[in-house]
Amino acid sequence: MDHAVVSRDAWLEARKALLLKEKALTRQRDAVNAERLALPWVRLDKDYQFDTESGRKSIGALFDGRSQLLVVHFMLGPDWDAGCPGCSFGADHMDGTLPHLNNHDVTLVAVSRAPLEKILAYKRRMGWKFPWVSSFGSDFNYDFHVSFTPEQLASGEIEYNFTKLPSDRGNDELPGLSSFYRDADGTIYHTYSQYARGGEETLGTMMFLDVAPLGRNEGSTMDFVRRHDEYEDKPKASSCCHS
Repeated sequence: MDHAVVSRDAWLEARKALLLKEKALTRQRDAVNAERLALPWVRLDKDYQFDTESGRKSIGALFDGRSQLLVVHFMLGPDWDAGCPGCSFGADHMDGTLPHLNNHDVTLVAVSRAPLEKILAYKRRMGWKFPWVSSFGSDFNYDFHVSFTPEQLASGEIEYNFTKLPSDRGNDELPGLSSFYRDADGTIYHTYSQYARGGEETLGTMMFLDVAPLGRNEGSTMDFVRRHDEYEDKPKASSCCHS
């Protein structure tokens, strides 16, 4: 291990200096959150339909009687055999938060373009309980720029994370999260969407790793992540640690 080892007093001095930056980051996060809440809303005019475990439902029905809806755009395409490992990693954090969100007038739902039977099969494999519905045959994924048609991919660029990106990677599904509000008369508004690393703070595992001695210990973003039933039984010691 190649790391500085110092006295307790020297460590405390360095820790206090870092604490000032952490506090500044917290205040900045609070300010950004306030700006997010102040964003204008867009009225949703399409009546999107979804296949659910209890039948065909409109987007309004997905609110389940609450005023707020969070949609996790989960990467599972119609011809995929399993969900995206990164999205699956994120989904592992969802079940525990459901009672708290529901009590706070928020419904959390995952949406994928795969047919419902494929979604439910993978959900059973992973042991998840959160609501997960299919947008198969709907414009929903395309309108929120998380799925892309063959024509869009062939054009050379796609719109993702509010910018134009080259489509040469061939990804027809990408991750994201979108927020919606439903008022008393049933009018629905799109209030917010985030993509790419925008939802990283919802990943509790990452937040724990950030304070672990070796941090995320990754070569590229989330390169260590596997579906939770695909890890080896015994983790290998990192090559940068003492045996």
